[in-house]
Amino acid sequence: MKSLGKTSVMAKAKRTPKTDDSEAGDAPPKKKGKGGAKTAVTVLGIFATLASGAVWAGLLATVALVYFAMDLPKIDETALTRRPHVQVLDANGAQIANFGDIYGDTLDLKKVPPFLPAAVVAVEDRRFYEHHGLDFRGLARAAFVDLKARRLVQGGSTITQQVAKNLFLTPDRTLTRKIREALLALKLERTFTKDQILALYMNRVYFGGGVYGFEAASEKFFGHPAKDVNVFQAAVLAGLLKAPSHYNPQREPEQAKTRAAVVLATMVETGALTDAQAKTALKNAAPVLKAVVPQTNIARYFADWVVSQVDSYVGAVDRDLVIRTTLDLKLQAATEKAIASHLDKSGEKLNVSEAAAVVMSPDGAVRAMVGGRDYADSQFNRATQALRQPGSAFKPFVFLTAVENGLKPDDMVTDAPIKIGRWKPRNYTNKYEGPVSVETALAKSLNTATVRIAQDVGAPAIVATAHRMGISSPLKPELSLALGTGEVTLLELTGAYAPFANGGAAVLPYTILDVSERGGQLLYQREGQGLGQVMTPEAVQTMNKMMVQVIARGTGTAAGFGFPAAGKTGTSSDYRDAWFMGFTTDYVTGVWVGNDSGAEMKAVTGGGLPAQIWHDVMASAHVGHEMRDLPGLAPPETDLIGKVLSVFTN
Repeated sequence: MKSLGKTSVMAKAKRTPKTDDSEAGDAPPKKKGKGGAKTAVTVLGIFATLASGAVWAGLLATVALVYFAMDLPKIDETALTRRPHVQVLDANGAQIANFGDIYGDTLDLKKVPPFLPAAVVAVEDRRFYEHHGLDFRGLARAAFVDLKARRLVQGGSTITQQVAKNLFLTPDRTLTRKIREALLALKLERTFTKDQILALYMNRVYFGGGVYGFEAASEKFFGHPAKDVNVFQAAVLAGLLKAPSHYNPQREPEQAKTRAAVVLATMVETGALTDAQAKTALKNAAPVLKAVVPQTNIARYFADWVVSQVDSYVGAVDRDLVIRTTLDLKLQAATEKAIASHLDKSGEKLNVSEAAAVVMSPDGAVRAMVGGRDYADSQFNRATQALRQPGSAFKPFVFLTAVENGLKPDDMVTDAPIKIGRWKPRNYTNKYEGPVSVETALAKSLNTATVRIAQDVGAPAIVATAHRMGISSPLKPELSLALGTGEVTLLELTGAYAPFANGGAAVLPYTILDVSERGGQLLYQREGQGLGQVMTPEAVQTMNKMMVQVIARGTGTAAGFGFPAAGKTGTSSDYRDAWFMGFTTDYVTGVWVGNDSGAEMKAVTGGGLPAQIWHDVMASAHVGHEMRDLPGLAPPETDLIGKVLSVFTN
């Protein structure tokens, strides 16, 4: 048994190498054939799987392309539309502001110097005239950069693709958008010629600041149409496309010049210019850049107000408009300067953070408007939007009501403590003068005397007078209204003072003289209109006689600037608001100072900071003006003396 078992084991051991060792060379041919067949079947299976996958991938890609192609916008759709551009001008035609997208007239490549489109092609898509909408070299380069960065960094877009994106698609950096962009680019190439596509691009490309197209950009940066650009200017414009804010010649002239030099060198490489032409263009660059004048941010509160009204004159703003206004840019600048200088000097010390002013002609034409200290910090217009208590600046409407009911400036009224229910009005100084004339009560802004006058005429009558004069805000018929507790805007209060300056006619403050389409077609033109006579000549004379005394000897002496003028100070409770409202025969001006939060100022009254600002504004406004008497008043004493002296000297 043992021997048999041993032999059996050895036999197995000897047979094992013949069966398993591949180097023995004695494996049966039949078995080898089976192994080769299996390998061949495996390889064929892999190829079949790959082929099947490729077919399915192709089908899916085709379906995706068909889907995206079906979803492409039509080239003739309203994607070509844009926000209308609104240009605001002052009374003399000088530009104040632009709103919306700024487009120039349609650019015709046949009418511009050939080096302008050549500059664009050189730096944006030098193979533009060779490809069919897609530049696969550029796409491959961009794909490599994107893969390396693991995000979409470069687009590799051709000019045609940029037209597709700018006119029809969103700027999102997504794969879906890029696919649609590529398909639409191919569609554009089949629909338009190369020059048409380039013209579309040059008419719609963005230059920053709301400016679109080479025509508008040339007007903005160089002051003339694109057909008049020289070689260097063409290079500046083409160079701007890479980074409009970085290469803006108005703010960064040296960087713009450096970028233009790169464009000129590229144009030499593409054969658009000779080396000598490029050097000559760069040599003549300095005068071009020095001629560029940056735009200012003046009168922005005014411009915003104008644009907010224009649809009520011409309907929905759906086209480019030019609006000529009543604004006097020189007076506007003087008003802004007066407010800025006084707030810089005294604002922090007096805890005054804001101010506003309105200057208008006696007919209601707004000549200047400042809605706040700094438009960049706050676009809230305190001249047109802020409702504040006018304090004693409301008193002229109380006294006018009384005058129309027979009260005369020389009549006497008691200035003494008074109690009406729980209300105990008091004077600002806490002092009382006893019996005073009506004229003195107004000149010195005596509260208790004013309340007694209001009691006599009644609060409803005062409300009616204020509304008749031009106050549009709702007013409660309460006796406290006599001291200016109702809320009004600076604009409406200034307008309500206009009848005192123009002889008694109520006005609606206005600013738009005419509105035209960009092509010149007139859409609206203001014609003489007003609210008619609301004061008798006798009432005008009486009121002006009393209000002159406010500046001559009353609470508004700081406002006097040498011209016949009248007005009224105003201070609300706890020094939250301070006003000076006044007028000459040429201008009606209102000034308000305070804080948006309603925080208390440091004892600022209407006769202080507001009167000082009013003084500076009106002094600037009347430079070169002839002195004229206020409606209903006799010539000032100095003029009478002059006339008497002239009799003896002639």
